[in-house]
Amino acid sequence: MTDERPTPAAAPEPIRFFGTSWVARGADYWVRRVVVSLGAMLTVALGALVLRFAVSGVQLSKAGGFVNGLLLAAIAVCSCLAALRNWKILAEGRDSLDGWMAEDKSLGAVWLIGCVGAAAAYFFRSLVEAPGEAVKRAAWERETARLVKRQASRDGRPGKRKKR
Repeated sequence: MTDERPTPAAAPEPIRFFGTSWVARGADYWVRRVVVSLGAMLTVALGALVLRFAVSGVQLSKAGGFVNGLLLAAIAVCSCLAALRNWKILAEGRDSLDGWMAEDKSLGAVWLIGCVGAAAAYFFRSLVEAPGEAVKRAAWERETARLVKRQASRDGRPGKRKKR
């Protein structure tokens, strides 16, 4: 009979919409991945529809081609910036944001107008993994390795240890 102890594991942090199903990647995980991807794509479509109504309202005002072009360029730039920021958050975590990407309050309007780009980044990230999974998995694996190392240092003959 061997002295097989279970490997200690840290408690994984849950991910929004996935809970802790990302650890084992069971059937529940894959169903959630599909549903989250479809939900993100639906959000992109609805956001684009809302922005289309906003652009139509400006076009109805007959403000001119320059104003319409400026509005479309602003929406495109805001969407690209929001997509870049959201992709970085999902891939590397919120702690990796620096500079202009870390601004929440002063660039709130940019993130709001760019909601379509942020939702698109969420959609594409959900095709690769559960959004935010890489960050959580790396932290969980580091913590589990630390616990295993700590448990290994306790093994051996406790009677031979030096008393403090």
